[in-house]
Amino acid sequence: MSLQCHLDSRSAAIAAAFHADSGPDPWEGGALIEQGFGPVVVRSGSSGRRFIRPMHWGYPAAGQSTELTPPGGLRWVFHVRNFDSPFWIGNLRHAGLRCLIPMTSFHYRSRRRGAPMLNCTLPDRPIFAVAGIWRDLTDMPVFAMLVTEPSSALIPVEGGKAPVSTPAILPVGSEERWLCADWKEAQQLIRPIAGAELAVEELSGAGPDFCSPSR
Repeated sequence: MSLQCHLDSRSAAIAAAFHADSGPDPWEGGALIEQGFGPVVVRSGSSGRRFIRPMHWGYPAAGQSTELTPPGGLRWVFHVRNFDSPFWIGNLRHAGLRCLIPMTSFHYRSRRRGAPMLNCTLPDRPIFAVAGIWRDLTDMPVFAMLVTEPSSALIPVEGGKAPVSTPAILPVGSEERWLCADWKEAQQLIRPIAGAELAVEELSGAGPDFCSPSR
C-alpha cells in the first residue's frame, strides 16, 4: 500500500488546535509531500511555548549527508518503524527533538489492481497530531513520521488484509507528554488508533501514489 497525508487547514487553525504560535511562514492547506516542506509543531525548551516551524519531510539515510553526498545521490527515509534502531534511538530519547505532525486525513491505495483509494479521517478530531521527530541539518531542519500497526478499522475494508503500518496518531490530550516525557513513557503513546475513532471510506478521483521506505 502507498500512503498520502493531507493537512487541509490553514496555519491559524493548526495553531489554535495545538496551542501554538503560527509563526511567519503561512500554510494554506494541502498535501504533505515526502521530500517537501510541511508545518510541524515543536516546543521551545527554554520557554515551553509551542510554535509551528516548516521542515523538510525526510532524513538522509544512514551514512549520507546533504553536505557530502553527490547531488541526486541522497536516499531519504520518511518513516520511523524500528524504535530500537541505532539510527533513530538517540533522536527518540531526546524529548526536545520530538514534534507533532498536524494532519487532517491520510489516504491509502492498495496494490491490488483497480482497488480504490481509502480516505481515513477522525470525525471527532478535524485536525489531529501524528508523532514525529526532527533535527537540524546544516542547511535545513528535517522531520520523520512514526508509524505503528494498522487500526482495526482498515482490516474489514481490505478484506482482512490491512496495510503494513499507519501513521502513529497520538491519543487526544497527549501532545504535551509526547513533547516532554522521557522515552519510556512517551513510547507508550505509540499504538494503533482505535477502530471506532477512525472513519474509512472510498475516495473517488484520487491522485498519484507516494511510496516510501521505512526503517
